[in-house]
Amino acid sequence: MFHNSSQRKHWTFNSEDELEQIRYNANQKFRKKTVESRKSVVSESVFLERHEEDILLRHYEKRLLDFCNAFKPLMPKSVVGTAIMYFRRFYLNNSIMEYHPRIIMLTCAYLSCKVDEFNVSSSQFVGNLLQETPAGQERVLEQILEYELLLIQQLNFHLVVHNPYRPMEGLLIDLKTRYPTLENPESLRKGADDFLTQAAMTDAGLLFPPSQIALTAILNSASRAGLSMESYLTECLGLKDKETLSKTYDSMRRMKTLLKRYGLPKPDEVNVYKQKLERIHAEFGTSSSNKRKRGYEEDGHVAKEPRLTEEEWTDEDLL
Repeated sequence: MFHNSSQRKHWTFNSEDELEQIRYNANQKFRKKTVESRKSVVSESVFLERHEEDILLRHYEKRLLDFCNAFKPLMPKSVVGTAIMYFRRFYLNNSIMEYHPRIIMLTCAYLSCKVDEFNVSSSQFVGNLLQETPAGQERVLEQILEYELLLIQQLNFHLVVHNPYRPMEGLLIDLKTRYPTLENPESLRKGADDFLTQAAMTDAGLLFPPSQIALTAILNSASRAGLSMESYLTECLGLKDKETLSKTYDSMRRMKTLLKRYGLPKPDEVNVYKQKLERIHAEFGTSSSNKRKRGYEEDGHVAKEPRLTEEEWTDEDLL
């Protein structure tokens, strides 16, 4: 399935440098478009630098994860993984200076519920915005519905996400049936689950196949428990060729390095860059709002007047 998927063909990249270049281009594209559209001179200092964008993206991605984990009814892991992957894919080619992550993150979660057939109504969904009034929840829902088509378009209509959770279950079943050397494969589950949760917050899903992420999660959990499973790789998975085995270990090392480097941003930094982001959207936000509205008008989905402004609710309303 993954071998012939849009994920492999269009959303799996060769290196972190390639991903960074794509994100840098999105940042520069917004800067250039904004400067060219203004009659007055715009100082480069008003824009977010790439590393500043990255700090805010990590912040909002964590907010997305927290929202999904606190969701009632309980949101399946595959739905959470899909939502996070939508978020990462969207901001590969778009800058947070153009589209505010506060609404995009919720739109990602809403769309993932639909695509992964997690049956919740729209009112149930926004009902999880516990700090919002019913009227406020309705306004947020209007925004989500306005942004939904934009999100789908920016994902190039590639909505199926192959997460590593199913491959991990397959590996655990395989360990139980074909690898008697390991007495209790279930003992590896929690460590592997923790690894997959951390991996979802990195670019692992944009760089490695889900089966490889799942295998690394299992082996990492075994390693932490003091268990060696090299014989499982060679005997059960058939990785007997030294070159193939070496490439597998190299990919695992790269993945573990990604996770080791990941860290939540410092609150002080987040607050400074959030203020900068809000100023950008206040000053330049009209053009992006019009772009979104035009996209919907072309498909006949919206009226000519926008229904609400984007700043009628804040981050504090999310949980």
